[in-house]
Amino acid sequence: MLSTESIVFKLILSIILSGAIGIERESLRRPAGLRTHILVCVGSTLVMLTSLYLFEIFKDTANMQPDRLGAQVISGIGFLGAGTIIRDGNNVKGLTTAAGLWAVACIGLAVGAGFYVGAIASSLLVLFTLIAFGRIEKYLGDDKYIEIEIVSKNRAGQIGIISNKIGAMGIKIVKIDSYAGEDEEELVVIEILMSVNRDLNRTLNRKLLVKELSKLPGIVSVKER
Repeated sequence: MLSTESIVFKLILSIILSGAIGIERESLRRPAGLRTHILVCVGSTLVMLTSLYLFEIFKDTANMQPDRLGAQVISGIGFLGAGTIIRDGNNVKGLTTAAGLWAVACIGLAVGAGFYVGAIASSLLVLFTLIAFGRIEKYLGDDKYIEIEIVSKNRAGQIGIISNKIGAMGIKIVKIDSYAGEDEEELVVIEILMSVNRDLNRTLNRKLLVKELSKLPGIVSVKER
């Protein structure tokens, strides 16, 4: 029978492993961030623990298969992953996050089953794939894109002012979000995507854009991501 210490340890380990992956996604402001990844992994761990618990209880009276509940997690996580996939014209975004949620669910099952080496090694490999290969993928693309994050005070008409400035340069807005700053003042975050052909003029345009945006009133920061 599973001990209380073992159950608590597995649940905490699932939070740590999935939290590391969730932080990486959260830092890029993806649809599924820190809390989503943790909840998926903890839920998967609990499912596997429940399977083992039921097996221990009914193994002498019924034909129990401890892997059946875990199998439902693998297939059922698809609905959550589908919610992170967004179609934007001919482009599809969110596939990496969806795959990450599926991987986190598998990590949770491994933790619940006590397969710690596999769970920890998989978590490290998932993080390596997201961070290292993400950079390589951007570099090897047909065209290189630069993400620029604009943080501004949320004043009346502020979004329109910023939109006009970047629209004049033919750059599209990817995402607009808002949150409360340290002093409880509402801030707005605007993410833009700029195509960068490797020539001097485009480089100068990028630098000019950052410089011009930084001069606008209410701007807190403008930085490349």
